[in-house]
Amino acid sequence: MICLGIESTAHTFGAGVADSKGNILSNVKDMHCPEKGGLHPREAFEHHVEVSDAVISEAVKRAGIRLSNIGRVAFSQGPGIPPCLRVGAVIARSISKKLNIPIVGVNHCVAHLEIAKLYGKMRNPAMLYVSGGNTQVIAYDSGKYRIFGETIDIGIGNAIDKFGRFAGLLFPSGPAIEQLSKKGKTYLNLPYTVKGMDVSYGGMLTNLKQKLNSGKCNLEDICYSFQETAFAMLVEVSERALAHCGLNELILTGGVGANKRLAEMCRIMCRERGAKFYVPPTELCGDNGAMIAWNGILAEQSNDTHIKQKWRTDEVDVSWLK
Repeated sequence: MICLGIESTAHTFGAGVADSKGNILSNVKDMHCPEKGGLHPREAFEHHVEVSDAVISEAVKRAGIRLSNIGRVAFSQGPGIPPCLRVGAVIARSISKKLNIPIVGVNHCVAHLEIAKLYGKMRNPAMLYVSGGNTQVIAYDSGKYRIFGETIDIGIGNAIDKFGRFAGLLFPSGPAIEQLSKKGKTYLNLPYTVKGMDVSYGGMLTNLKQKLNSGKCNLEDICYSFQETAFAMLVEVSERALAHCGLNELILTGGVGANKRLAEMCRIMCRERGAKFYVPPTELCGDNGAMIAWNGILAEQSNDTHIKQKWRTDEVDVSWLK
């Protein structure tokens, strides 16, 4: 079985090809990067429409196959930005009808988890999933991925991009903030908000803006303190999840998972607990079509092609793990 996966939840349009043996045959993507400001749904939609044909054609070419060799097509059904999700859904339906092949709607968050498990060769890990709109600590139990902790306001990725935009940095702001943080020398106190297994970044974001506006703190120190505080919160709840679930494996995934400092902090915590740690390659941490293709292989065929803007991780029936 060969599956074509289409990713279009937010700023990235991606296409990837995977087979039923767990081989990722190709992974191609094109990201919409606004020249100023944040992500605008209409602009992202227009970007996806414009690049979709070229991205899919390149993915098929790199896989060394023809479009007619594809036996299944999968797409990001949700969660995500509605106009962006619709691009992937429409294209997947078109390919499905043209080739007369099954179509599978994939949960974007679960796809991140499954591609990380595939590459990390882990069977039953706790997972720290951190991206723009999502910040969750997850583990599998009784047929579903259960969320043991999450953000109660905004995702860590959104917090990073909101502060980056306020500071005049380009979108996405994560890479720039990571580089600036390396030059920081002074730790500045910031709100550290952990409530049980949940985290909150709203108060921290307000405090960061106040510090920058005051003119008393340089941007490098602010970025350094931002990362150290925000990531320490994530490591704390991840460690608590490992202890609560009695697990000894941790996976870090999602776009923010590409941050080297966050990976380092998770690795140190796991080493001290005697647990295994894995973070996928950078190209698989961010949104990509390969993860959709692989989850399309795992999931059962579904005729439901309606987008699901707020489809939660713990609402997915993980039938392939039963």
